Amino acid sequence: MADRIQSFREFWPFYVGEHTHPLNRRLHFAGTSLVIALAIAALATQTWWLFAIMPVAGYGFAWVGHFIVQKNRPATFQYPLYSLGADFVMYGKMWAGAMDAEVEKLHSSKAAA
Repeated sequence: MADRIQSFREFWPFYVGEHTHPLNRRLHFAGTSLVIALAIAALATQTWWLFAIMPVAGYGFAWVGHFIVQKNRPATFQYPLYSLGADFVMYGKMWAGAMDAEVEKLHSSKAAA
């Protein structure tokens, strides 16, 4: 990645490439699910301090996935907003059962190149 990524469309294949290990993706899914649950709980109970632990909950799972499982550096450090958006895109694709196809598409495009 010599040049800085300029759009989410450009970022997505990079993001997918950083999340090829299924356990890494599952850890992201767990962290994002916990973040959503904490947000709902905070709003439902008006326990506002729950919002403060959301980043720890979400990033904790994701960073274990990157540093221990995938053995790479989280994209959050270089592209925080694109990374946050991509986390939720991946989350939705995982719910839909479509994320494995995204990884396969990336592998296919790299093999064709």
